[in-house]
Amino acid sequence: MKIMVETSARHIHVSQSTLETLFGKDAQLTNKKDLSQPGQFACAEKVKVVGPKGDLTMSILGPVRPADQVEVALTDARKLGIVAPVRESGDVAGTPGCKLVGPMGEVDITEGVIAAKRHIHLTPEAAAEFGVEDKQIVSVKVGMGTGRELTFGDVVCRVSDKFFPAMHIDTDESNAAGLTGTVDGEIIL
Repeated sequence: MKIMVETSARHIHVSQSTLETLFGKDAQLTNKKDLSQPGQFACAEKVKVVGPKGDLTMSILGPVRPADQVEVALTDARKLGIVAPVRESGDVAGTPGCKLVGPMGEVDITEGVIAAKRHIHLTPEAAAEFGVEDKQIVSVKVGMGTGRELTFGDVVCRVSDKFFPAMHIDTDESNAAGLTGTVDGEIIL
């Protein structure tokens, strides 16, 4: 039960309205690199994310979304001075906000800063093959042969026909297991 494990570095998702405030009227995202999830891409556009204690420059991931969301590792959150809760992507109600600064303007978001919960994207066919269901919690063993083997618990399975099978962890999690690049993980039920 092997799954591709990718490290998802800090990034932001923006709405069209926020994009236009940061980059100008009628701004569009520029696809710099396609990501493993169909239709998702890293953008050429970058934004400064400002918290009470510091700031970080982050890439935007496209396409635009209905709501703004800033995804950071917990180390990043400390640098910003923000207590970011661990949440699934899209679950931003009641989370801290921050300031986003672009070349043409800035936006204060009142919520949206999270540390993304580790998760596995699966198609319905892959989920059936692995014997898991949407929202099921599993463990994943990584780092075999690195000297820092680690089993991640509390990994949520997310199932959709719009996904490509892959697990996503943040940079703190990747560094804890001594991972470099994309690796294979073993799903443990």
